Amino acid sequence: MSSDPAAQTAELLKNPKRHIIDLSIPIENDVASDPEPFRPQVTYHRHDGTHDQLMPFFPGLEKSDLPDGEAWAVEEVQLNTHNGTHMDAPWHYHSTMDGGDPAWTIDQAPLDWCFRAGVKLDFRHFDDGYVATAADVEAELARMGYELQPLDIVVVNTSAGAAYGDPDYIHRGCGMGREATLYLTERGVRVVGTDAWSWDAPFLHTARKFAESNDPSIIWEGHKAGRDIGYFQMEKLHKLETLPDYGFEISCFPVKIKGASAGWTRAVAIFDSDS
Repeated sequence: MSSDPAAQTAELLKNPKRHIIDLSIPIENDVASDPEPFRPQVTYHRHDGTHDQLMPFFPGLEKSDLPDGEAWAVEEVQLNTHNGTHMDAPWHYHSTMDGGDPAWTIDQAPLDWCFRAGVKLDFRHFDDGYVATAADVEAELARMGYELQPLDIVVVNTSAGAAYGDPDYIHRGCGMGREATLYLTERGVRVVGTDAWSWDAPFLHTARKFAESNDPSIIWEGHKAGRDIGYFQMEKLHKLETLPDYGFEISCFPVKIKGASAGWTRAVAIFDSDS
């Protein structure tokens, strides 16, 4: 290999030993990735309109003094912690976890849980609004010939993944029910994720079932399983269809927000080039 650092970098990029797949969606204005009241808003300030931000730091500075008369580009972002690809903490689901202990917030997420072997459940064939069961999880693991290991990161590929960018994205995909969630957490899984808007079935479909049954236990049942066993959950992942069933790692460290119910994450899948 060349002794020149730039040449070394170019060589590594040309022949990488590992591949990284971005599993995150961008924060943007023009995609309905959340219900209307909760959508993010990004205000863009360009180089030719920010001189009043820069000049007070340097009395006497004129616009013409700057290269091409340009200051800087900067953005203002209005978000809640559940916009974009993010990780929910147990505090989001309930005030307690593990049968009564105080629920952890996102700044308490054990970092060791956030860089682990990944496993993908392919549930794209389930109808929108379907609630996956423990039997569904068990059958999918049997299909791929995989036995869950403690702290595996399990991600669920639903039909919502292909619908990202469509107006009905938030209504698409199956959800993970209480028993399916407990099936994972009882086996030591502590971080999970989905490419849908929610780990649970879309509210539109659950609301119809609730109107018929008047059974409140079906509302947010996957999330509420965190009362029994605390776990962390990613939502609005992307490109899960490009992943193999297993044989890769996931890195998903959340942004550290004190006492918060969630934090944004740049989730990525990492796997060897010969996988």
